[in-house]
Amino acid sequence: MSNDGAWIHDVATGPAAKVVEKHREPQELIFYSGWFCPYVQRTWIALEEKGIPYQYKEVNPYKKEKHFLEINPKGLVPAIEYKGKALYESLILCEFLEDAYPSYGPNLLTTDPYAKAYIRIWLDFISKTIVPTNLRLTMAQDPAKQKEYLQEYNEALRTLMGKAKGPYFLGEEFSLVDVAIAPWILRDYVLSENRGYSREGVSPEWKAYCELLEKRPSVANTFSEKKYLQPIYNRYLSDTAQSAGAQALRAGKAIP
Repeated sequence: MSNDGAWIHDVATGPAAKVVEKHREPQELIFYSGWFCPYVQRTWIALEEKGIPYQYKEVNPYKKEKHFLEINPKGLVPAIEYKGKALYESLILCEFLEDAYPSYGPNLLTTDPYAKAYIRIWLDFISKTIVPTNLRLTMAQDPAKQKEYLQEYNEALRTLMGKAKGPYFLGEEFSLVDVAIAPWILRDYVLSENRGYSREGVSPEWKAYCELLEKRPSVANTFSEKKYLQPIYNRYLSDTAQSAGAQALRAGKAIP
C-alpha cells in the first residue's frame, strides 16, 4: 500500500521475476531497483545487455531503509553500490557501467568520440523533451491540453526518428539511445488506451522501431506484467500521483 492509498505490487513479475531470481547472490555491484520504474529499467537493460554480474535488491518506494537513503539521499531508484561506493541517476549509471566493465560488451556508448558525443545529444533530447512531454500528456485532464501535448509528443518522436539510421538509432548497433527510450515504448499502451496516441500516428518508421525494441531480450525480460502497473498509472492518468516527477511538472520544474 502506498502513502497515497494506491496498492503497489512489491516485487517484479513475469519475465522480470525470472531475471531477479538469477541475481540474488552477493556481487561487487548491488543494483537497487524498483521493478515498476522506467528509469530503473534503463540501467537494468544495460546490465543485462553487457552481462555484468550484479545483485538485485528491490526498494520499497514508500518505506525506504536507512541504508538506501545513505546511498541516495534523494531516495530515488535506480542506484548502485560498487565496491562499497554509491552512485545514482539512470543514464549516469549506464555510462559508468561502460567505464567500470569495459571487457563486458557490447559497448553501448561506442568507442568513437564523435558517435559518443552524438549519442549524448540525443540522450539529452530524450530526457528534456520526450520524457517530460510523455508525462504531461499522461497527466493532462483537459481535452484541449491532451490534444496539444499529443501533437507535441508525436512531433518529438518524429524528430528522434528523423535522426535514426535504422533498424536501431545508430543503425545495426544497439546503443544507449535505444536503452534510454525503450522503457517508455514498453509503457506506451497507457497513452494508446487513454490519450489517443498510436505508434502508427507518429510514423511507420517509429512503429517498426518500437516493435524491434520491445522484442529485444534485455528489454522484454526486464519488464513486469502490465496488470501490476495499472494502479500506478491510474494515479498519473487522474493527475493525483505524488512522485517526484509528477510534483516537479505541476510546479513547472524539470523532472529530477
